[in-house]
Amino acid sequence: MTVHASPVSLRATGGPGQPEPGPALSELYRGFERQSLVPLWTEIGDLMPPSPRPRAVPHRWCWSELLGLAQRSGDLVPVGRGGERRAIALANPGLGGAPFATPTLWAAIQYLNPREDAPVHRHAQNAFRFVVEGEGVWTVVDDDPVAMRRGDFLLTPGWRFHGHHNRSDAPMAWLDGLDIPFAHHMGSGFFEDGPEEVPDRSAPARSRSERLWSHPGLRPVGVTGETRCSPIAAYRWEHTDAALREQLALADEGRPGVLEAGHAAVRFSNPVTGGDVLPTIRAEMHRLRAGTRTATRREVGSSVWQVFDGEGTVRVGDREWPVHRGDLVTVPSWVPLTVTAVTGLDLFRFSDAPILERLHLDRVELGNP
Repeated sequence: MTVHASPVSLRATGGPGQPEPGPALSELYRGFERQSLVPLWTEIGDLMPPSPRPRAVPHRWCWSELLGLAQRSGDLVPVGRGGERRAIALANPGLGGAPFATPTLWAAIQYLNPREDAPVHRHAQNAFRFVVEGEGVWTVVDDDPVAMRRGDFLLTPGWRFHGHHNRSDAPMAWLDGLDIPFAHHMGSGFFEDGPEEVPDRSAPARSRSERLWSHPGLRPVGVTGETRCSPIAAYRWEHTDAALREQLALADEGRPGVLEAGHAAVRFSNPVTGGDVLPTIRAEMHRLRAGTRTATRREVGSSVWQVFDGEGTVRVGDREWPVHRGDLVTVPSWVPLTVTAVTGLDLFRFSDAPILERLHLDRVELGNP
């Protein structure tokens, strides 16, 4: 929200809790304007509402339409220094044209043509990639080549050099998620170009970070490093799929472990701390059996959901849409969400929950399914 100190906003009209208008009050308000001051009594309803009033609105983007535009961009828009990436951001209609999915989260479709490279750079903002379909691209993070395949969730923590190269003869698109809006509002962004070419163009089946860290329950002894971000570069679909499948199987056996009947979920976590993979972004995968309807949920903070597979409906506030593979839906702060699976439905979700929880501003309310 932007507060404007203007003659219009500073003229009280009288009424409950407001001073009576008159020449003396008008002169007082002109003094406020000259000194760039705004009295709380004229703004308190917007600054301190009874409950959150997000500017972002519920919205759905259809993957098939995004992909068509990305393909056309691949024909017309080069990748290289200056533009850096062929990435097309989701712009929430409630945010005045800003390229933000929510006030804290960036989401974009990135598209790389066959045998094409995206240049190396680094930035303070934290990033991830999620692959809905395709393979053939490697993202190289601090000289560690990481294969990108369908269902994989890949990390690029802030201030790590990274570039992408497509070794295949087919184009590839994926979802980029970053905390760009949060960094923008906080004035904390930095950016730096890297080498002109992607430094390691090899294509190992497993990255070095996976070989070191991706062993369930096992942490390498003697390896030190930062703990604010997960050291795992790629969370592979086969592990995510198995975890969701086993949750539902245990529920069938009468064992606890699912959110609700027919609804399994896992959170991608930092193996060092057990916390979120990135300090500003939480990432999860959800699986709903056909016919499952989630409890209505609203929470402080915003999120973006992407359908990985299946069909269903998503209701956000008073809006409801059918969704299919790749479709994206934004959920603003404190707006109710309900998901219904028509077929089996897998959904990827990312949110700004770590920020809200660290500031003790988080709040969740659950309704009936």
